[in-house]
Amino acid sequence: MGDDILKQEVQDHIGTLTLNRAEKRNALSPDLIVRIHLALEQWAHSRDVWVVVITGAGEKAFSAGYDISSLPTDITPEMADLLRNHNPLTLTMDSMVSFPYPTIAMLNGYAYGAGLNLALCCDFRIAIDHISVSMPPVKLGLVYHPEGIRQFIEVVGVPRAREIFFTGRRYSGKEALKMGLVNELVPAEKLAARTYAVASEIASNAPLSLRGIKRIMNMFRNAGCLTGQDRQEAEALMNEAYASKDLLEGQKAFFERRKPNFIGH
Repeated sequence: MGDDILKQEVQDHIGTLTLNRAEKRNALSPDLIVRIHLALEQWAHSRDVWVVVITGAGEKAFSAGYDISSLPTDITPEMADLLRNHNPLTLTMDSMVSFPYPTIAMLNGYAYGAGLNLALCCDFRIAIDHISVSMPPVKLGLVYHPEGIRQFIEVVGVPRAREIFFTGRRYSGKEALKMGLVNELVPAEKLAARTYAVASEIASNAPLSLRGIKRIMNMFRNAGCLTGQDRQEAEALMNEAYASKDLLEGQKAFFERRKPNFIGH
């Protein structure tokens, strides 16, 4: 069944997902896509993971994109239900976007097609300086799904998204940085250290604050402006943080000039 196609690790409130199909350049097979979704769902409900880092195995590719040649075998009933009733790709992209805490794509190699789309669903993208990225549906005769196109528009804007999709060309690391496809470029040997330094910085903050702020940001993403219901939910999130033990701890640590010890409530 390939239980190792997605490696999972949690340490110090940082959850790491590693796409472990190096021999296939970490292409996104249907079962791998569903496993990413299920892992994110589990971590979202556990509230023990305050930052997610997703990366690829090996030194060549973060992900080569969707693996249309790979069909799931020996899948669990839960996975079968998801594959039957949902588009697994959009389901997983949505679960990454809506994960309640910040997410980071650690781009250890090239990212093409759905692999690049998966990275754009993360809040941050830190990449090796010689990365190559592309979105090649037009070179394959495909029409990409609307939600994926919207995600590109949100990250790089309409003019750049048109260029990316209409040309299908490959972009270098410097071009990707200039366009906003990645947030930061670092040498390969410093990628992990830099990524986990950022993850640790985020994880040291109050989880209720991280969760509430990301939720409100996603409200704007979904509607462009807040509805009355959105405002009520946002107020509830702010009140929850205001009444939390973490707020008292944060204030106390500030005045005592020490690092706060947040507990998530």
